[in-house]
Amino acid sequence: MLQSQVLQSKDSAVGDPVELPIRQRLNLSGRHPKGRAVLVQPYEPELDRAKRESNLIIPQQVGEKTVLLENRARVIEVGPMAWDDEKEPRARPGDLVLVTKFAGFITLGMDNVLYRLVNDRDIFCVLDEES
Repeated sequence: MLQSQVLQSKDSAVGDPVELPIRQRLNLSGRHPKGRAVLVQPYEPELDRAKRESNLIIPQQVGEKTVLLENRARVIEVGPMAWDDEKEPRARPGDLVLVTKFAGFITLGMDNVLYRLVNDRDIFCVLDEES
């Protein structure tokens, strides 16, 4: 997941690597939304924890089905026309949001991670960061 990937840059003063904030990380999926589309990555901390603790392996077909059911997602990239009729965008890259169930299109990114492309109207709530 994008959350676990650590992209680093060199601090110009010291030369030590510094972790970039999530909003400055790159979209590694190779998928770039157009129009009103929004690229999100399903956010399943319980499943990720279970995978780490028990070496659980989930087949890709099962993973794709659970991705459609998961409401929580991390915004990766926003299309240029998303929420253009609203005063301010509903979400920005890096935000944790709620997405309508069964909305959008599932795609496997170039980084071998499952993503969803949803319409801007399918995002209806920004969540506080969960620990």
